[in-house]
Amino acid sequence: MIDGMEEASGVRLARRPGVADALVLAEGVGRIYGQGDAQVVALVSATCAIHPRDRIALVGRSGSGKSTFLHLMSGLDTPTSGSLTWPTLGSRDSLRPSQISIVFQAPSLLAPLTALENVMIPLLLGGVDEREAQRAAREALELIELGEIADKLPEELSGGQAQRVAIARALAYRPRVLFADEPTGQLDHATAMHLFDVLLAALEATSTALVIATHDPLVAGRMDLVWHMQHGVLEETT
Repeated sequence: MIDGMEEASGVRLARRPGVADALVLAEGVGRIYGQGDAQVVALVSATCAIHPRDRIALVGRSGSGKSTFLHLMSGLDTPTSGSLTWPTLGSRDSLRPSQISIVFQAPSLLAPLTALENVMIPLLLGGVDEREAQRAAREALELIELGEIADKLPEELSGGQAQRVAIARALAYRPRVLFADEPTGQLDHATAMHLFDVLLAALEATSTALVIATHDPLVAGRMDLVWHMQHGVLEETT
């Protein structure tokens, strides 16, 4: 249960303020891939809520179900059981690109486009006119301290710069929820910490909720909530 009670196989919600302002609400959500002997249970009956300004670290070993969880919560995938809704965001079809953004472990920038043009993509897809999209994209790049590389191609960027461009792209639409799937996993420690500092600073004055899957205990330790994933089970917060 959610209202003041504890879900045995999910995250403890008793200290949360309720579901009225929830951005994401999952009740007994599960995900199974394949059939028969090839069946893989990736997520087991997860119950949780994500609210504005939440800072949540999702921790667990590789293969524990973290990516599946993020893909479901962001609307990239659909559950095979349970109820998954976005109470204050609307239907699943309305989530992207304006309401929810996701950053993956690899930057996934389009090689023929400049950094600025890569950041403009979600804005243009969302119907923003080109001039406004360019202005917002430049603002997002400045926000993460990369204004000077706006005209560079991805091949001209370092790994840390490319990942920050991907974060700028995710932030350009000022999403209500930002999911990040091991965004520092391919970076050295110093670069990873700088990227994380920049991301937190960029979100500081916003109501955007941040959910980040990470192996790094230093990253997890700086978040307000830590959710543990093990064998597809979302465990209690710490």
